[in-house]
Amino acid sequence: MPSTVRRLQDLTIEDHLIEVPLVWGDASDARTIDVHAAVVSREGGEDLPFLTFLQGGPGNEAPTPFHQPTAPGWLDAALAHYRVVLLDQRGTGKSTPVSDSILDRMPAVEVAEYLTHLRADSIVRDAEAMREHLGAETWSTLGQSFGGFTTLAYLTTDAASLDDVYITGGLSAVGRHPDDVYALCYDKMRVMTERYYRRFPEHRDAMRRLVDLADAGRIVLPSGEVVSRSRMRSVGSLLGGDNGWQTLWSILDADPSTNAFRYDLAGAMPFGGRNPLYYVFHESSYADGFATNWSAERTEPDDFREDVTLFTGEHVRREWSETVPAFQPWAEVTDLLAVQDWPSLYSADRIREADPTGAAAVYVNDVYVPLEFSLETAALMPGVQTWVTSEHEHSGLRTGDVLPRLIDLAQHRRVR
Repeated sequence: MPSTVRRLQDLTIEDHLIEVPLVWGDASDARTIDVHAAVVSREGGEDLPFLTFLQGGPGNEAPTPFHQPTAPGWLDAALAHYRVVLLDQRGTGKSTPVSDSILDRMPAVEVAEYLTHLRADSIVRDAEAMREHLGAETWSTLGQSFGGFTTLAYLTTDAASLDDVYITGGLSAVGRHPDDVYALCYDKMRVMTERYYRRFPEHRDAMRRLVDLADAGRIVLPSGEVVSRSRMRSVGSLLGGDNGWQTLWSILDADPSTNAFRYDLAGAMPFGGRNPLYYVFHESSYADGFATNWSAERTEPDDFREDVTLFTGEHVRREWSETVPAFQPWAEVTDLLAVQDWPSLYSADRIREADPTGAAAVYVNDVYVPLEFSLETAALMPGVQTWVTSEHEHSGLRTGDVLPRLIDLAQHRRVR
């Protein structure tokens, strides 16, 4: 039974909270956590099948189920066919969230060990527990970005529980070293950087001036962070969103001596303190059987080291644990996770044998989940219809156009 039932406009929201093991598969470890999900339905759709949303991240909670009938988004499209299960990934939202307070309760080595149990394979086990709790024999999933990675882990271990799988910008490389992924992401950022400067050539000098200010310690955010060169360049992550170039333009066009610039820059940074796991845990999401050892930092190409106007994306840096106030308490934990020998998450053979159905959006210009490796992974799943598009960037799901296209693709295949 749900713990609470709420009404929001024409939506019914049922909150479910279950207790699960922190360490799945080890009966000798008595630690437990809570896992929360909000089941959202539209009036008249209370008996529709379930679609579980697997959020991007890692380290981000499920979105709040607001609904605006006059502004269709992916939730509206989903509710036409499904009841939507908004699952808070373990460590986020209402699922025993991880915040700075854990550092007061445990030494760094214990915190790092705790975080090793928050990866996609454990999220899959939580999802299975929630599915059984809801009484569903099977359900479908919608995986955005890291949620797509989690879907691949789901197909590796529990494919029989899945009907259709929908994946948006989340066909991760399978069996490849993180170095391969981050190196290719630098190539994508180089292309997007040059494309941006072709449109706004005057901003190359503007970027150079901002890096000079950062090197002189003259860009200080409201949090007290003295922006480093690498943090300044990381605003390039904005180019991963459909309209992110507009925010980037506004930052580069602004007067850096103003409060407006400092606050806008702070809001544009790709990693912040609201969800520390996003920084602390980020590289582990690409660690399919490897230690990362600060992969993004190690694979930086020579031209990026020499040309300060080249933007970076989701390339985390070790130095940020020294220069970013929100990350400083996490420095030791992050270092420990960087040398962690992570087990494999995916099995190409099992994914292929599962022969899943559904549809996936692969973005040609994706600077976070590269096209080339996404197509390699898509080839393992011929029953998942692939829509390769340059109409959207990595954030395309938010527009409301992507999910209806994927649902149509999946349904069209079934009626052929």
